Amino acid sequence: MKKLFVLPLILSFLLGSCVPLSQYKKLQQDHNAQSVSLTSLNNDLRNLNITNTELTSRIRVLERQISRMDADVLNSKRDLNRMKEKYRKADELYQNLLKIQSELASGSDRETSRILRELQLTQQSLMEKEDNLTKLEASLEIKRKNLEKLEDDFETQNTRLAELESVLSQKDSIMNGLRAKVAQALYAFSADELSVEMKNGKVFVSLEEKLLFGSGSYKVGSKGVDAIKKLAGVLEQNPEILILIEGHTDNVSVNSSSDLMIDNWDLSVKRATSIVRILLDSSIDPRRLTAAGRSKYIPVETNETSEGKQKNRRTEIILTPRLDELFNLIGK
Repeated sequence: MKKLFVLPLILSFLLGSCVPLSQYKKLQQDHNAQSVSLTSLNNDLRNLNITNTELTSRIRVLERQISRMDADVLNSKRDLNRMKEKYRKADELYQNLLKIQSELASGSDRETSRILRELQLTQQSLMEKEDNLTKLEASLEIKRKNLEKLEDDFETQNTRLAELESVLSQKDSIMNGLRAKVAQALYAFSADELSVEMKNGKVFVSLEEKLLFGSGSYKVGSKGVDAIKKLAGVLEQNPEILILIEGHTDNVSVNSSSDLMIDNWDLSVKRATSIVRILLDSSIDPRRLTAAGRSKYIPVETNETSEGKQKNRRTEIILTPRLDELFNLIGK
């Protein structure tokens, strides 16, 4: 850089001293060439800095990978070192036998033959140990690769687990919000007429018989129709929710003299179907609806008391989120 500042001074001096034009042009060309060279060098320096940053990042990644591999291979190295120590001792014995052979070369043939046999056995033992050492090294390499694959599989499983947890968290958030909306829509009804609660990630709306039906009847009363329509208003705004309507009875058999009502199974199914028909008066997609009768077989209280029987005579509307996204993740 100093040269570039000095050059104009030299030029000024030469020009002031009547420097020939050709010499001035040559100096000017040299100055321009040096400016171009400086620009090129600056560009090269920037490129080298970028390359250095990229290489530093890659080195950090490789260092983390090496750190994991070092811990996994440590036990294998210990085994390898023990084998090498055995090999060293065997080689030392072999060298000693060679020395003895040299010292006893002039001894008896019998002694020489014995030593040669021992030497041959030692050589054979060394070869077997070398083969075992080679096999151990190959086995260690296979184990290292298997360990790397297990680590990759573990990372993949962790990623899928995080995705599943995220989906479940979103579903829980949606269902909690739905429960609050349903409770708000039905706030005008008393606790002894209906209840709204979350169980196992689903919203359960349990409606007592006295809110919906007369004794032994499956025709919904006006107050019950009002409650179902208020619930339908919420469900219309949540098209991703599936709707299961379950009818439940106590253990008292219905009057089966009529062809319209055979038994408690029939009553529970007809009550569930009556609720479905009211919901169909709204814009709810029929494919979201399922009607089911459970008869007397899933009581919530004992049937030994009148209060318990009253609790068991209920209709449950079970709201379930679509789990397509969750099933897709599980199927990966």
